[in-house]
Amino acid sequence: MLSEVLATIPHRPPFLFIDEIKEVRADGAICTRTFRADEPFYAGHYPGNPITPGVLLCESVFQAGAVYLTRKLQSEGGAPDGKTPVLCRIEEAKFKGMVKPGDTVVIEVKHVETLQQFHFLTGTVRRDGKAVLTLRFALALVDQPA
Repeated sequence: MLSEVLATIPHRPPFLFIDEIKEVRADGAICTRTFRADEPFYAGHYPGNPITPGVLLCESVFQAGAVYLTRKLQSEGGAPDGKTPVLCRIEEAKFKGMVKPGDTVVIEVKHVETLQQFHFLTGTVRRDGKAVLTLRFALALVDQPA
């Protein structure tokens, strides 16, 4: 449910690219997003042949990572109040297919390792069971301004 997403991460429309949290495990999370035909970016991203921008697919992965990280820290008793999960590294992003208006994607992130305040993860976006994006990335929790 969207309310669960809003209660977990600080992102808000129009820059929220997760509709639902399906599962959070000790080693990762699975979320979904349906890209609606009326979303404003489609008007300018290949008019007549709209394609979801790859950077927004990447952002959906980063937001799923924020869901995972927030829930993991909460389960360990370290609720991240006053902390914001921010992206600090992107590596090996590979686009393997297109996402069109009306498509629903499954976004999966898996924890690789944590070094100090940096949390390294992998991400995959799937449409109809096939990977359309894979990447590696890192998030850090930073203090919110006072």
